[in-house]
Amino acid sequence: MKLKFLCAVVTVSTAVVLLMPSCKGKGNQQQAQQVPELAVLTVSEENSTLESGMPTTLEGENDVEIRPQITGFLTKVCVEEGQRVSKGQTLFVIDQVSLQAAVDAAQAAVSVAQANVNTAQTNMNNNKMLFDKNIISQPAYQTSVDSYNAAKAQLSQAMANLTSARKNLSYAAVTAPESGVVGTINFREGSLVSPQSMLTMLSDNSEMRATFSLNEKEVLALTDGGKRSLQAAVKDMPAVTLQLANGDRYPYPGNIISVSGVIDRSTGSATAKALFPNPDGMLHSGNTGQVLIPAIRNNVISVPQAATYDLQGMKFVYVVNDSNIVHSRAIEISDENDGVNYIVLGGLKPGETIVTEGVGITVKEDMTIKPKK
Repeated sequence: MKLKFLCAVVTVSTAVVLLMPSCKGKGNQQQAQQVPELAVLTVSEENSTLESGMPTTLEGENDVEIRPQITGFLTKVCVEEGQRVSKGQTLFVIDQVSLQAAVDAAQAAVSVAQANVNTAQTNMNNNKMLFDKNIISQPAYQTSVDSYNAAKAQLSQAMANLTSARKNLSYAAVTAPESGVVGTINFREGSLVSPQSMLTMLSDNSEMRATFSLNEKEVLALTDGGKRSLQAAVKDMPAVTLQLANGDRYPYPGNIISVSGVIDRSTGSATAKALFPNPDGMLHSGNTGQVLIPAIRNNVISVPQAATYDLQGMKFVYVVNDSNIVHSRAIEISDENDGVNYIVLGGLKPGETIVTEGVGITVKEDMTIKPKK
């Protein structure tokens, strides 16, 4: 019995000894698993370019309202919406029957007036000879002169009416005042149109204007607080980029061409315009997007916005010390914001490491992490 008991004790002791290292190893594994591996970034001073996005609506370099100059019925629409047309190309035709009749009547009136002038001139010449021979009196001769002058005036009036009638006839063909793209066609054949009717909009979209707003602070920054003129500031501005409504970047850069010198009291902003080339006709009047204005800063620290969190209106980051323990720290940032990075004005030094993953979610004060670069 004693022998069996001793064997049992030895067996149990051996099992305990064997299990102890196993439990200890499992505890170490659990402790290791509790230390999260997170991405970090060692900050440094470098040149940084941030882009500020300004909402914009595009319009052609010259959008022209096409209106008839006479009243009449449309007999033909010669173009389709979206069609590119050349300067002088016929767009619409208005009924010419009554207009041609007016030209014919005016031409006939000119002929009658010319005949009256010829008759009056003949009478005046005859009376001149009679007056020279003292056959008729001065008043009789003067009457014939006056009749001749009146006939000439009537001829001038008739010729003016003929010119007007011919001009109206030419207006029957509504032509493109410049090359461009046809917009929405508001009237079709058979419609009665007048000078108040906008037939369509013709857009010269070889270049596109992007109109956007700059607030008062941005205008002041642009002029270095008023140290230079807006014209000089606009001239020195770098090329800008257009971000389309679908998020894509337009392949051709543009230039800011003007900034209004007047701040709108209702909006507190000034109107600015940028010009973009449109060689492929990709852009159309009415397109929306954002004008991305670059701001170049030299020798600055920039951090991803995802590496920061807000607390009581201030920005904070988690700084990693030599023991891989994180501590929160307030930072000062620039007003320039591209939605991706912040320019740090204070709170960080080159060479310090910050956490860029899990900020605001898993990272806590005094947490130990395993840096992942």
